[in-house]
Amino acid sequence: MAFVTTADGVEIYYKDWGAVDAQPIYFHHGWPLSSDDWDAQMLYFLSKGYRVIASDRRGHGRSSQVGTGHDMDHYASDVDAVVQHLDLHAAIHIGHSTGGGQVARYVAQYGEPQGRVAKAVLVSAVPPLMVQTDANPDGTPIEVFDGFRSALAANRAEFFQAVASGPFYGYNREGVTLSEPVVANWWRQGMTGSALAHYEGIKAFSETDQTDDLRAITVPVLVTQGDDDQVVPYKDAALKQHELLSNSTLKIYEGYPHGMLTTHAEVINPDLLAFIQA
Repeated sequence: MAFVTTADGVEIYYKDWGAVDAQPIYFHHGWPLSSDDWDAQMLYFLSKGYRVIASDRRGHGRSSQVGTGHDMDHYASDVDAVVQHLDLHAAIHIGHSTGGGQVARYVAQYGEPQGRVAKAVLVSAVPPLMVQTDANPDGTPIEVFDGFRSALAANRAEFFQAVASGPFYGYNREGVTLSEPVVANWWRQGMTGSALAHYEGIKAFSETDQTDDLRAITVPVLVTQGDDDQVVPYKDAALKQHELLSNSTLKIYEGYPHGMLTTHAEVINPDLLAFIQA
């Protein structure tokens, strides 16, 4: 197992597959999951000749279950620690959900200033800001996220089961067939991580204003999301990302859920490849 130790002593677990001289693609997972959520993409892009890397966010998966640093700044600096360790250049960074926020913060503050990033992809990503504020009146009310925190603290196992079997993959929609193995894999990944990291991560993904991060990015970015995303409303996410980014391509999938990378990998993977190769 491969780990990088950050400046504040956190061990970040990462996977690194493929030829070291191949162009690297770095995958950033969503809340409360791990790098395992990218299995379908990592195997696909490895077969296309890319070097594929993914890490477990601090407090998630196999990384250290520390009590501090569960915020976008630390998430991004942890990624930088892995990138520096592996000395990645001309990398493509792909982030899903909270991982999309991690990509935006990393690319804006580290990757692009260092000249290490070629392109980025935001998939069902949380920027620019999820929570409702005076400046963001169309956002999600804070009471919704307080409900997440209460449910997690009361019974994390039940809460995660409900999320995975319901809105995350759209299994609560009429006519959609639930996959028990997919739900079990989501639950497994979540329960492997730290309850504290997951609890504090809700604030990180919902209350971090990343408007400036998006405005700072100049490399080509693919912004993509399903219009039936019940977790991150696409009108508050993908459409606003596309407006704020200076060099972006927008692709909205009709009827696709938040977890579309799993449910529709056979469609999305070739679309990601086309953007990367363009």
